[in-house]
Amino acid sequence: MRLLRTPEDRFADLPDFDFPALYADIDDPREGIIRIGYVEAGPADGPVVLLLHGEPSWSFLYRKVLPVLADAGLRAIAPDLVGFGRSDKPVEAAAHTYARHVEWMRALAFDALDLREVTLVGQDWGGLIGLRLVAEHPGRFAGVVAANTGLPTGDQDMPEAWWAFRNAVAKAPVLDIGRFVQSGCRTRLPDEVRAAYDAPFPNELYKAGPRAMPGLVPTRPDDPASEANRRAWSTLSTMDMPLLCAFSDGDPITSPMAPVLRRAVRGAAGLDHPTVPDAGHFLQEDAGERLGEIIARFVRRG
Repeated sequence: MRLLRTPEDRFADLPDFDFPALYADIDDPREGIIRIGYVEAGPADGPVVLLLHGEPSWSFLYRKVLPVLADAGLRAIAPDLVGFGRSDKPVEAAAHTYARHVEWMRALAFDALDLREVTLVGQDWGGLIGLRLVAEHPGRFAGVVAANTGLPTGDQDMPEAWWAFRNAVAKAPVLDIGRFVQSGCRTRLPDEVRAAYDAPFPNELYKAGPRAMPGLVPTRPDDPASEANRRAWSTLSTMDMPLLCAFSDGDPITSPMAPVLRRAVRGAAGLDHPTVPDAGHFLQEDAGERLGEIIARFVRRG
């Protein structure tokens, strides 16, 4: 697997994102060492919140959420998925599989950082990966905040808006990352914010991750990830671990998943699941401070 590493100067002077860049090496049994980037805020001994982003963003997406969690005394950690942000980027799309992304985040969270009693926050692919981690390693987690995400098995069709996004990514000769993020927001992103989403990707060679991810979502019952996701649903449905849905009111892609999670996951019963108003798919952009308050209150419940 050939890896690219985005030059550090691409991340200079990002707006409202002055968190120190941190790195951890994980040992991929097939491919060797992969460097994963992450940022962290809050006290080192605070309750741990793991913030996982999705397609095609990176940890910059959580810049409004991190200070709110830190002020609440929580240790907030936002990694970059492999192929995104400051993390190493496999050049070949075939290097990206659902199972590998789950394993890469597992290796970071548990092997490299040894995180325990974690509250997972997963949005978009952050939930597809994170919910698998919770189901497969429940002893490491204390709770879940699912925000505009789901866990597809391929047994039901994906929404039309998602197919439109998948087709747009597949057909784009040049993948405009900033434009795709903007399309999932209610608010207009300043030019410097759109540029920050583009920063990890100096040219098209660096974009194998964002190009590959839509094709990794299970859309058929016999997809390579379908059975593992079904097993995860089976585990999640019987777990007492609290799961809070914090979906926005304006996401045509994931909105059908909120009632499914509330109904199917035992740990969601009896909780007051908030709807984040005036926010699109990337609710961290449209309502990041509000999402941070919801997460902090959930972690500090009782």
